[in-house]
Amino acid sequence: MGTPEFALVSLNALLREKFEVTAAVTAPDRPAGRGLKLRESPVKSLALREGIPVLQPEKLGEPQFISELKSIKPDVITVVAFRILPEGVFTIPPQGTVNVHGSLLPKYRGAAPINWAIINGEKETGVTTFFIKKEVDTGNIIDQIKIPIGPDQTAGELHDVMAVKGADLLVTTLRKIERGNLVVSRQDESFVSRAPKIRREDCLTRFDMPAGKVHDFIRGLSPYPAAHTFLDGRMLKLYNSRISDLKTADKSGTIIGTDAAGRWQIACGEGCIAVAEVQLEGKKRMTTAAFSRGYSVVSGRYLGAEE
Repeated sequence: MGTPEFALVSLNALLREKFEVTAAVTAPDRPAGRGLKLRESPVKSLALREGIPVLQPEKLGEPQFISELKSIKPDVITVVAFRILPEGVFTIPPQGTVNVHGSLLPKYRGAAPINWAIINGEKETGVTTFFIKKEVDTGNIIDQIKIPIGPDQTAGELHDVMAVKGADLLVTTLRKIERGNLVVSRQDESFVSRAPKIRREDCLTRFDMPAGKVHDFIRGLSPYPAAHTFLDGRMLKLYNSRISDLKTADKSGTIIGTDAAGRWQIACGEGCIAVAEVQLEGKKRMTTAAFSRGYSVVSGRYLGAEE
């Protein structure tokens, strides 16, 4: 069970390791692009190429869907980047339903663990496999692997690393289930932290924070949904930041110049950051050097909701 690219890596691993994938459950096709043509998920595309039956229920509690699942008689259900399952689904397989989660549970329970780990300045995260139960992300842990987070690593870059590590961990977990030598552990509730879904209003950049915090915020939301600010009342998305050595007493949010690479040097509450790429509302993503040439962005311009 999965939908996006993150789940695709795990499905590829299961096929490579010769597990019998009896069905793929994924999101219904959705309109996408300028022509709003129906687009199938990455998981569906691979499943169809491999001759795997595909199920795409609108609601996971639909009696017909549950009946189809039961008729398949799965030993195990694996869940990677999917939806919250009702009890009538995750209790079907006799060996349990295994979820791959992008954090070291019980830290960062929720929909956006990769983003929040970087936003919060973590130096390490990981991947966990666990048995699903009714309360989201609370089931017994089967396996975990730690993954370092680089000082300039973005959520997108970490996502790609974790997709591969998560797929390998899932294979390890399923082999243990096959052999019947599982050892599970309960989650320690004293270490719980949350990673809720990120909304647009959560992505507004606060330049009054220290430069390190601003940098973590920008890379933690890159490339999607992207941190943003405002320039002349229009939303401006920010990408590819670095902590700058420049010192300034200018108002936070002020562009105080550019470095040798054409990156904007922006004043923060403490210190400065250098931003290399931006995207103005209605325009394409581009380097700050190219943007400055076309938009006449000069030192002294202010980024924020108000001039």
